[in-house]
Amino acid sequence: MGKLGDMMNKAKEMAKGHPDQADKGVSGAERMVDERTGNKYDARTDKAADSVRRSYRDGGTTPER
Repeated sequence: MGKLGDMMNKAKEMAKGHPDQADKGVSGAERMVDERTGNKYDARTDKAADSVRRSYRDGGTTPER
């Protein structure tokens, strides 16, 4: 696997170990994109953020914040 793939795996493992902090980062990134685009892609950023959260949460069974 390349360097980018290795970095992604490390980031995912860190997020699994600290899901609350990862949630804050995901929410911040989502908010920044929404602000910069004038909420034009709000539905897409919501869907993307949910997908990211599921990737490090326990199979999507953890309640969202």
